[in-house]
Amino acid sequence: MMFTATSPSTGPGSPRVVGFYEEASGSIQYVVVDEATKKAAVVDVVLDFDPAHGRTRTDSAQYILDYIRAEGLEVEWVLDTHPHADHMMASAWLKEQTGAPNAIGEKVREIAELWTGIYNVPGMFDADRDFDRLFADGETFKLGELDVKVMLSPGHTLGSITYVVGDAAFVHDTFMHVDAGTTRADFPGGSSKVLYASLQALLALPDDTRLFVGHDYPPVGDRTDPAWEATVADHRANNKHMGGGISEQDFIKLRDERDATLPLPDRMLHALQVNLRGGRLPETESDGASYFKIPANKF
Repeated sequence: MMFTATSPSTGPGSPRVVGFYEEASGSIQYVVVDEATKKAAVVDVVLDFDPAHGRTRTDSAQYILDYIRAEGLEVEWVLDTHPHADHMMASAWLKEQTGAPNAIGEKVREIAELWTGIYNVPGMFDADRDFDRLFADGETFKLGELDVKVMLSPGHTLGSITYVVGDAAFVHDTFMHVDAGTTRADFPGGSSKVLYASLQALLALPDDTRLFVGHDYPPVGDRTDPAWEATVADHRANNKHMGGGISEQDFIKLRDERDATLPLPDRMLHALQVNLRGGRLPETESDGASYFKIPANKF
């Protein structure tokens, strides 16, 4: 049984948001529902991966699809906020299962170019092939009758985007929950200075905007359950790293010192070569199997 929590719609123009916690990677996956039309989007859904055995599964994604079907919803969008380093994305599988288009930010092209060099795999990544939509900063689209706006929110990666749906914003790896602070900015293409600017832009959203984060790693203090929702006002006042109006200089120092102590996620070098293909494994070889390419001594 997956840990879940529902944030109800607050009225017309406001989505219902259901979060599903994937414990192995600390990821929160979302179903976003337009109550008027029963159209839904899925955001940052996980393709399960066992790094010890190199094995993928679709258990988490299937659990979410089962919820969608039980609720009588129709998937209109398969969305990701960035090419994740800590889990594989289920984008390609969900597109196959639902027929809905999959999407991510347009700067994934630049991320792909960066990682093409790290993996030394010319021609392996093609975002225009593997995603149906590549959203630009400020672009808008519809989820049922709801307006969705895309905000470029780099820092964790150079191409991370936020989806703002009415009074809900899916802020991925920018903020953590208020009692945990913010996310790391030391991956290739990341920047704590750029992340600070993205955080300030999110804090400029209306006070009652519900911010839904990408990860949680309990226990945190006295809290043992995962948590992922808080308002802009709550983050502005109480976020462990940003609350109270911390200066850019102090944030950069705090974030960079913290990041220097963190190991790479154990799925990162596997996940990026899948996520930059929209959640597809590397092409099969002559024996019909896919193989991961892991760079040695680069990190």
